[in-house]
Amino acid sequence: MTGPNPDIKHPIAMHPRVGFLKGLVNAPNIEIGDFTYYDDPDGPDKFAEKCVLHHYPFIGDKLIIGKFCAIAEGARFIMNGANHAMSGFSTYPFNIFGNGWEEGFDPKTWSKEIRGDTVLGNDVWIGMDAVIMPGVKIGHGAIIAAKSVVTRDVPPYAIVAGNAAKVVKMRFDEFTVRRLLKAAWWDWPVDKISRNLNAIRGADISKLEAAA
Repeated sequence: MTGPNPDIKHPIAMHPRVGFLKGLVNAPNIEIGDFTYYDDPDGPDKFAEKCVLHHYPFIGDKLIIGKFCAIAEGARFIMNGANHAMSGFSTYPFNIFGNGWEEGFDPKTWSKEIRGDTVLGNDVWIGMDAVIMPGVKIGHGAIIAAKSVVTRDVPPYAIVAGNAAKVVKMRFDEFTVRRLLKAAWWDWPVDKISRNLNAIRGADISKLEAAA
């Protein structure tokens, strides 16, 4: 038992709406780990165009998504290119329209709004129509409820919901979370993962730690 090839774009026969994103996205400012998939009835091939918005290479920010993430239809990642300068009275981007309106514009008023890379850990589940705002860091094993708007970092193994999203519960107690992060099953060789699927799918942390 070796598992699917992570480089296959459409890994489920007769079900083209699901795709492993690593083989579908070739943008240099997007990094995606093995086995992370996107599910869309229109197909996953346009993930970067449909789901990653205002992502301009000249800004330099990245979208980094770990391994074994599940991303539902309609999820959106709003990147730093969407930000406007907010230090003055108006947030209107006069400068981008030129014709003299660019004169006197101080780029620092905009660049200080850059919030860094958006990062998803491993084994993260993003629900339908969830929105992830620029610079957010989502921890391993977290769940983002459908239609949530995530404006701040999410701890590992937290479940968040709402607008703005808040932690509604932790999936496991703090001691178990520490052990899960140390086990980091997503970094195991694929053959070890395949041998220990029951431990990964189960809820016995000692069994997971003892996996060989």
